[in-house]
Amino acid sequence: MIDLAEYIAMMGVKKVAEVGIGNHFAISRRLEESGIQVVKTDLKKTADDVIADDVCNPDLSKYEGVELIYSIRPPYEIQACILRLGSALKCDVIILPLKNEIVEGGRLVNYRSARFYIFTPRDSQEMPGHWQTP
Repeated sequence: MIDLAEYIAMMGVKKVAEVGIGNHFAISRRLEESGIQVVKTDLKKTADDVIADDVCNPDLSKYEGVELIYSIRPPYEIQACILRLGSALKCDVIILPLKNEIVEGGRLVNYRSARFYIFTPRDSQEMPGHWQTP
């Protein structure tokens, strides 16, 4: 999953949000080491720097300035909520699904060992290692 952090860092974003972070901080730590500000959210506060927020009824003020939202293995039932949040913020969304789950409407990205879907208002922007599904 560290390859996902590398991909995000290559996007040139300054502030991102990880939705549904739980107790897994490897990617957010790597992004912060790259100089990217990470807003960490989950339904419950799981650490001092995690903000409690319900992504299906989000407080948009908690995401001010976020240029990208990403989520690692979010349950299927909240994926649409994550995409709505991205739409409201007019920012890219990356969803790394559970196993071989397909996230409809996104572009499948295979970057090194990372496999994820990206939803972007900047569809014309190409990133290394990314290809569109048929």
